[in-house]
Amino acid sequence: MTQHAQPADLAPGRLTIDLGAIARNWQALNKISAGALTGAVIKSDAYGTGLRAVAPVLFAAGARFFFVATPDEALSLREALPGSHIFVFNGLWPGAAATYARARIMPVLNSIEMVEEWLGYCVEKGEAFPAAIHFDTGMNRLGHSVDEIPAVLALLARAGYAPQMIMSHLACADIPEHDKNRQQLSAFKSVATHFPDIPASIANSAATMAGRPYHLQLVRPGIALFGGRAIMARTNPMVPVVALEVPIVQVRTVKGGETVGYGAGHSFERDGKIAILPLGYGDGLLRAMGSATTYTGARFALGGTRVPVVGRISMDLVAIDVTEVPEGLAAPGRDVEILGANVGIDDLADAAGTIGYEILTALQGRYRRFYVNDIGMTDTG
Repeated sequence: MTQHAQPADLAPGRLTIDLGAIARNWQALNKISAGALTGAVIKSDAYGTGLRAVAPVLFAAGARFFFVATPDEALSLREALPGSHIFVFNGLWPGAAATYARARIMPVLNSIEMVEEWLGYCVEKGEAFPAAIHFDTGMNRLGHSVDEIPAVLALLARAGYAPQMIMSHLACADIPEHDKNRQQLSAFKSVATHFPDIPASIANSAATMAGRPYHLQLVRPGIALFGGRAIMARTNPMVPVVALEVPIVQVRTVKGGETVGYGAGHSFERDGKIAILPLGYGDGLLRAMGSATTYTGARFALGGTRVPVVGRISMDLVAIDVTEVPEGLAAPGRDVEILGANVGIDDLADAAGTIGYEILTALQGRYRRFYVNDIGMTDTG
């Protein structure tokens, strides 16, 4: 009887997410933040690793406070974690207070309008549904200005309401020596004097690592949980989480003077050999990882040997130079490491002129996805 390949077996790559590594990263950060509670930021589908798979692992590790960006993420998380405390960074969607309250999800109130709507709903229902209040101390993104503190306090006093938490966000936490960090912390501590006995939070991954002054009552690590570099120009202490391997589909020789890929930007100086891989920007591989004769791009790994990308990244294909790879390693069907032990997310980010956040959240391509942990492996197909 003929065995037919299943659709999952034909996916152009294998994305492996180590749930045990995520748990260990959270536990390491929890030790650093000893005097404060340690939350977990799992917005954007847990930085591309899968919110529903990751959240229970973090909960089992000890996390109880979770942060997402949007209410739909919060509702999905509530289904996965009935007993968690969930905050929505982007705030209260107009007209959605009842939905938040029913699901026990907490908006981060970023404007006077949000505060008025939330408190109005609380008064109407006769219940102080919890929420956080965000104050902008220098990011100039979301949050109340410091000048709005009296208006916020007046609204709270009128309703007899105390927020669950106050928070702010650092603009330059990835550069610990930047003066703006100390300026923002000072400004936020001044804000906190108006909210005695209310927990305060300002620390993301980088600020959690930067030191106790930023920890306050709760820290909110995100990228570090997933193995990404939080502080620029420092060795990354976090355990890698994501591995991606794709098979070679073709190997071909290239003569000196010939070009590779769209735009003919990469020209071989001498005879060589390239391997073609079945992934591209349609799978989250950034076009900026490509190369030309005048500049280098990303490097992947084949049998432990680092190999450069040659030419542009196209939608479904990318070429790598395997001229220097030991004989026999480059062959159709042989796996190439895009991410893993030899290539980190920050290596790809540096090659593309971006940050690990973008590399992770872009990995939503046509891969067969596996989750591994201390007790085995789950194939999600």
